[in-house]
Amino acid sequence: MPVRPALASPSIAPYAGSPSLSRLLAIGLALSALAACGGKPPAAAPAQDAAIPVRTAPATSGPAGASIGASGLLASEDEMRLSFKTGGIIRRLAVREGDTVRKGQLLAELELAEVGAQAEQASQAAAKAERDLERGERLHADQVISLETLQNLRTQAAVARAGRDAARFNLGYSSIVAPRDGRVLRRMAEEREFVPPGQPVVVLGSAARGHVVRTALADREIVQVALGDTAEVRLDAYPGRVFVATVSEVSAAADPRNGLFPLEVRIAPETGLALATGLVAKIHLIPASSRRGTLTHIPIAALIEGRGDQASVFVTEGSVARKRAVTVAFIDGERVALTSGLKPGEPVITEGALYLQDGDRIRVIAAPPPAADATATAPPAAWPRRS
Repeated sequence: MPVRPALASPSIAPYAGSPSLSRLLAIGLALSALAACGGKPPAAAPAQDAAIPVRTAPATSGPAGASIGASGLLASEDEMRLSFKTGGIIRRLAVREGDTVRKGQLLAELELAEVGAQAEQASQAAAKAERDLERGERLHADQVISLETLQNLRTQAAVARAGRDAARFNLGYSSIVAPRDGRVLRRMAEEREFVPPGQPVVVLGSAARGHVVRTALADREIVQVALGDTAEVRLDAYPGRVFVATVSEVSAAADPRNGLFPLEVRIAPETGLALATGLVAKIHLIPASSRRGTLTHIPIAALIEGRGDQASVFVTEGSVARKRAVTVAFIDGERVALTSGLKPGEPVITEGALYLQDGDRIRVIAAPPPAADATATAPPAAWPRRS
């Protein structure tokens, strides 16, 4: 049987002379690289803004003198310390602290046994002196007694009447009644206690004429204050509220215990507001002398590089910060008064000034809202840290 020649394998013959697999992979990678190079280049990251973020505030016009700060205690302007005319044992106290009373209402009274007996004794003595005087007048008319004896009887009767009136007066003031409508602020004694004459038993206050704040100032401050000067009063019990007040009393002599001059400012009465005696008050007094002129005022946060009365601030000129020298007149809380260097209305940099140099580019950002938390008031992270 003839033998047929062997044929090439059909799976290999078509690829005879073709490139190897590794060469094909290399060509594919090269084509991919060429395609990538021929495409659009990736967008470059935007350059960081070189402007420094800051916050500004305008310079304002303010008083030419510093205000005076003090602390005091709130009290009723019509505060009265009521007491007995004579000493004795308290029989009854009809009110307690905080009670509201009406004019003429009984507040307290003494045991009347002793005082009543003294009044009765004086009344009987006066009646006897009147009878003796009547007999003396008749006897003198009959020329039985001399004129001198009659005059002595008249004197004795007058003295007896005066003693009777004094005893009745003391008897009337052996009880305490409310002289006007008000509120019991303090009860300074208790029933069955012995109190000497004039010792306060009940302290009564009336809010009809408003409240006052009593404080004291040093000598260099009291000379700037005059009656009628305006003041602002703030109470811890009413945070955020400002009460307008006026100076109602200025002492002309210092308290020998501390060397300070007592001062009183009166708050106008306000309806619907419960003010209690003894509340701690902070007074911001504005003397009339400080309002005779004006100076430029800026926030204290705008000051940098202070030495004595010389300091510097940064002002904005478009998008550039400019350093400017200023002269400080006084510092009043969070405000600084300047005598030179700035005019009212010029914007000064209040936040970010410590990170600036003269001529730096700046970007003004909005101030945080009043209710923002503490983290919102922190300097932005973009502010550079310069050593």
